[in-house]
Amino acid sequence: MPNTANRANTPALQAVVPGVWGLRNVFVNLYFVRDTSSPLEPWVLVDAGLPGSATKIKHNAEQIFGPNNPPSAIILTHGHFDHIGALKTLAEEWDVPVYAHPLELPYLTGRSSYPPPDPTVGGGAMAAMSFLYPKKPIDLGSRVQPLPLNGTVPFLSEWRWVHTPGHTPGHVSFFREYDRTLLAGDAFVTVKQESGSEVWQQRQEVHGPPAYFTQDWLQARASVDKLAALEPQIAATGHGIPMHGAELRQQLHELSAQFEQKAVPSQGRYVGHPAIADETGVVSVPPAPESPLPKWVIGAALVGGLGYLLLRDKRKYAPRGHHEHSEDYARRYRDTYEF
Repeated sequence: MPNTANRANTPALQAVVPGVWGLRNVFVNLYFVRDTSSPLEPWVLVDAGLPGSATKIKHNAEQIFGPNNPPSAIILTHGHFDHIGALKTLAEEWDVPVYAHPLELPYLTGRSSYPPPDPTVGGGAMAAMSFLYPKKPIDLGSRVQPLPLNGTVPFLSEWRWVHTPGHTPGHVSFFREYDRTLLAGDAFVTVKQESGSEVWQQRQEVHGPPAYFTQDWLQARASVDKLAALEPQIAATGHGIPMHGAELRQQLHELSAQFEQKAVPSQGRYVGHPAIADETGVVSVPPAPESPLPKWVIGAALVGGLGYLLLRDKRKYAPRGHHEHSEDYARRYRDTYEF
């Protein structure tokens, strides 16, 4: 049975397993990971939270690793706004490289925006508000580099990366074999991320990737199958509190076996009609579905709730079918979909 305890007051920074610490940044997680096999003990940051979170991330890094001890790199599961919000600031201030899957690079070099989110799926406040979320790419220039094609993770010799597309084309997860620790990003999550109340409560249970940003459901299912086959002992995800042991594996296998029923929306923009992307970025997207309410009505009703979560987090840390095709689609798409 899912853990239904209210986790709103769970400490934001938590030790997950030896060498891994997780930080909850309002409604998204990022991870500090140390290579425990190396006498130099290098560490990397996995994902970079929401916009405006750089100070909070640096403060927590100093709490773990001490002052004047920046990471060797920042490594991304993917480039959605809630995972790269402080990325440019941190990469420049720490003067470190950034690594991501090659298919994720267009969204990190200013070349392409992601496909637009689908606020009609998920049936909750976080999904309904998704049309407000930033969509434009960032441009890291030559600072961002592709992950090694052999599956190794820079500066983390104990880990390997696993390509887990579906939520985004270049989404990756990270796995440490000896203790079967999985950093799953948004390939699956441990909270119903579409629901504002579930995000507030932090109810622990395995769910599919956040529906409003998932652009290819067939790939997403294959990725869940791949991660379930790893038989993880602990899974730390992009949203939700880490889960471990038999309960994690049982729920993950149930999600794999019943993915269409448990994860795929009954209808939506990308259900049966995935967005198409390649190494240049977005190639085509299906048309937007009809929304039952105007966006301004949804926004007026829900933006206050998101503002409350952001203010609460700030106070807590105050002491510190048919597709559109064209050769210039990526350029026009970037210009059209503004935040």
